Amino acid sequence: MQHAVGSPLPPPHQPGHGPAAGWPAAAQHQGPHHPGTHPGPPAHQPAGPPPGFAGAGVGPAVPHPPGHAPAPHHAVPQHVPRPPAPDTTGHVQLPPGGPVPMPSAPPATGTPDPTSTTLAVLLIGPAGAGKTSVAKFWADHRRVPTAHISLDDVREWVRSGFADPQSGWNDHSEAQYRLARRTCGFAARNFLANNISCILDDAVFPDRPVVGLGGWKRHVGPGLLPVVLLPGLEIVLERNAERSGNRRLSDEEVARIHGRMAGWYGSGLPIIDNSQLDVPTTARVLDDVLARSIASPPQW
Repeated sequence: MQHAVGSPLPPPHQPGHGPAAGWPAAAQHQGPHHPGTHPGPPAHQPAGPPPGFAGAGVGPAVPHPPGHAPAPHHAVPQHVPRPPAPDTTGHVQLPPGGPVPMPSAPPATGTPDPTSTTLAVLLIGPAGAGKTSVAKFWADHRRVPTAHISLDDVREWVRSGFADPQSGWNDHSEAQYRLARRTCGFAARNFLANNISCILDDAVFPDRPVVGLGGWKRHVGPGLLPVVLLPGLEIVLERNAERSGNRRLSDEEVARIHGRMAGWYGSGLPIIDNSQLDVPTTARVLDDVLARSIASPPQW
């Protein structure tokens, strides 16, 4: 459950309140005060308009003789808000980020080249699958601008009050997870709207389609291309042992997550077993998988 934060706004000016409602001039500008003296009347007070002057709604209107057009008069200048100055800082207007559409299929005679195509990729896998390493390498070596968005990194933007799932999965941790995923989706849409590809990584479970893969599709768009990275359990345990801090899980937790990830088999999503593949080779295999996904998008 999310709560609005911040102090309440001050109430708007009400009739009879504020500087424009009957405040004396002395209350608005206090000059030096000398004991025993009293301020006198102003030295000079401008005279009002002469009788018969027709100016901007002040005084009675003067009739004009027949056949004579009324003489133009000058209106009282009004304080009109000045339009904002044009942007001179070099910033450009960014297009709004909308749902990412499905990449268009290439011509029948051509082969899709994912290395030069603007894409939104979701790399799925258990802890220790190598998602972050592969995603960073893949993003670093593309021929078009590409961003890497890690859900775990965005979750850890919360410092004080961070809900660590290792301490127990509860409403608080799930709310922060949903917020981080929605933030990743906003970022991905904005990057894609400015022709910057994105690769996101997350441990999405196949048995929770509404808050898992379905949530990513809802926040990013139908053009998101999911790919599962699923090495063997022994590889995942070995890589997890090299971690530190809250990124390192217990062996029992890693085995449980890996077992749930096996549900992706038979789902129709492309799966890469990178048990015997290094990071550069896995990135090349990912390009091959994405080329097939562009030509024939997966149904999910």
